[in-house]
Amino acid sequence: MPPKQPRKSSLNMGRGTRKRDEDSGTEVGEGTDEWSQSKATVRPPDQLELTDAELKEEFTRILTANNPHAPQNIVRYSFKEGTYKLIGFVNQLAVHFSQVGNLIPKDSDEGRRQNYRDEMAAGSQESVKVVLSDTENLEEDEEPKEAEAEAEAEAEAETGSQIDVPTVEAVETVPEEELMTPRQPKERKLTNKFNFSERASQTFNNLLRDRDCQMEPPPRTNFSATANQWEIYDAYMEELEKQEKTKEKEKAKTPVAKKSGKMAMRKLTSMESQSDDITKVTQAAKIVERMVNQNTYDDVAQDFKYYEDAADEYRDQEGTLLPLWKFQNDKAKHLAVTALCWNPKYKDLFAVGHGSYDFMKQSRGMLLLYSMKNPSFPEYTFSSDSGIMCLDMHMDHPYLVVVGHYDGNVAIYNLKKPQTQPSFRSTAKSGKHTDPVWQVRWQKDDMDHNLNFFSVSSDGRIVSWTLVKSELVHTDVIKLKVEGSTTEVPEGLQLHTVGCGTAFDFHKEINYMFLCSKSYSSQFLDTYDAHNMAVDAVTWNPYHAKVFMSCSSDWTVKIWDHTIKTPMFIYDLNSAVGDVAWSPYSSTVFAAVTTDGKAHVFDLAVNKYEAICNQPVVAKKKNKITHVQFNPIYPIIIIGDDRGHVTCLKLSPNLRKMPKEKKGQEVQKGPAVEIAKLDKLLNLVREVKTVS
Repeated sequence: MPPKQPRKSSLNMGRGTRKRDEDSGTEVGEGTDEWSQSKATVRPPDQLELTDAELKEEFTRILTANNPHAPQNIVRYSFKEGTYKLIGFVNQLAVHFSQVGNLIPKDSDEGRRQNYRDEMAAGSQESVKVVLSDTENLEEDEEPKEAEAEAEAEAEAETGSQIDVPTVEAVETVPEEELMTPRQPKERKLTNKFNFSERASQTFNNLLRDRDCQMEPPPRTNFSATANQWEIYDAYMEELEKQEKTKEKEKAKTPVAKKSGKMAMRKLTSMESQSDDITKVTQAAKIVERMVNQNTYDDVAQDFKYYEDAADEYRDQEGTLLPLWKFQNDKAKHLAVTALCWNPKYKDLFAVGHGSYDFMKQSRGMLLLYSMKNPSFPEYTFSSDSGIMCLDMHMDHPYLVVVGHYDGNVAIYNLKKPQTQPSFRSTAKSGKHTDPVWQVRWQKDDMDHNLNFFSVSSDGRIVSWTLVKSELVHTDVIKLKVEGSTTEVPEGLQLHTVGCGTAFDFHKEINYMFLCSKSYSSQFLDTYDAHNMAVDAVTWNPYHAKVFMSCSSDWTVKIWDHTIKTPMFIYDLNSAVGDVAWSPYSSTVFAAVTTDGKAHVFDLAVNKYEAICNQPVVAKKKNKITHVQFNPIYPIIIIGDDRGHVTCLKLSPNLRKMPKEKKGQEVQKGPAVEIAKLDKLLNLVREVKTVS
């Protein structure tokens, strides 16, 4: 073994030459250490010379969470406005590192199992390495090298190290087949990487979509006129002519009729003189009663006239209903409100029909007429033996009220006459219905100027009734039958299954055109597959001649175009819908009431997808709302329930929103504007349906 050479020292001690540091300019003498010299600051040649005040000046830097590399000019296309709009919200999140994983405690069962599997795998790998290293040593060249072996032996003897070398005998005990074939690692079951739950997560909030709509102004007309002497003279002359015509008619009467009329007048005057009741002061007592009630409900009257909900300015196109008066009568306490109708002439007067929708508990009925001037007691009261299911008031003769009863009869009440019985009533001989009458509607007079109205019933008949010489004459217009339901009797006769009519409404312009809701399709009408359950009400739009609306007990309200078989709009109200009504001031506003005690007000021009007002009206859960009607002039609605109560509510400004007048521009008003507003919405739906 050759002798070891000494290592060279890497330290040069005490250089005799003096060197000069170019950067610092310091000199190092002979025999001195470089690290023992004093250190001097190194300054760049272009460094600025600052004063102490400038050096002490502090500069603050504000750190924000905004990403400086985030773009600030992202634009997206707005389909509503048809232009590209700048997006104000930019994502400032910057992810530097992300790794998905899970942690398992070592003390848990899963941690112990994984630790055991790792130890087993590590032990098997070490045994394979040892066996492979022994086989490689055996395959090497076996020629002895004595010199190298002696040198290694001497080196081991000097160092005293002991190395365990596997003996040949131990190697020979292993079979060659096992050495040549590598061991197969044991298969282990993979862990389920998806069986974990994160403790926290950060989600990206989607941008809210703004849906804005703008209403158009309601129709308004300016009227002005001047009265002069000629117009006053003409009015007096017309009145004189009428008086002369009435005198001529009286002269034409027979003397027998004159004598009978005089005798009747004498009897009335004698009865009046003998009576001591309050009939003589009825008018004065009514006025005093109204004055007392006006003082009692003064706060409600002030709210009706002047109150406007100021909170509507801060709501997002939503409104509320303000309860005003509540009309009820002890005689109709256990009867449900089955019909509501405003008087066409006196806008504060409305009629209420009382009956029962529980067909196992049918009893009497009542017809009450209330005025908002006297909410404590009805103006007129009529009772009947059968429950009233529907009613209507004549447009030209507002004192005539027609009602339909549960027993199939129809009757006409005259408010001018003091008797409590109806002036006209149908009988079995005059063609009364055999099932409940669900709807009655006055129509224009016939060719002979006789009053007439229509009725629909569950017996499948739509009947036209005419008043001819103090009696009712009926004419069957349509008999509803079920298609394909004819059955033959052994005697050779054919039986037809009768369709059940539940509601109808006449067109506002075409007199002979009307809607009729029934349980089965018929061959006589153009039918619409509208609802899955009974249709409770159908009504035409007061402005648009093609649009009508229907509601049903299947929880839905549908708006239709009568030229299209599919509905334009469908609204699910999560409860059976009892009644719907269009507003008189806008073609896009309507109200619906449900059996869960809520009133829903929609405005298609503001929100086409959901109601802008959902408000409970009755307090008790068992109390159900049955009917709703808009007042033709005032911003109020009346709602009836099955306890016999009628509630009057005022619409907040958002529910009757009118377009704002701009400076220098006149607001367009009139029915044509309302028709165009509704047509604009329907055209959007028609385009979608044609594309799909």
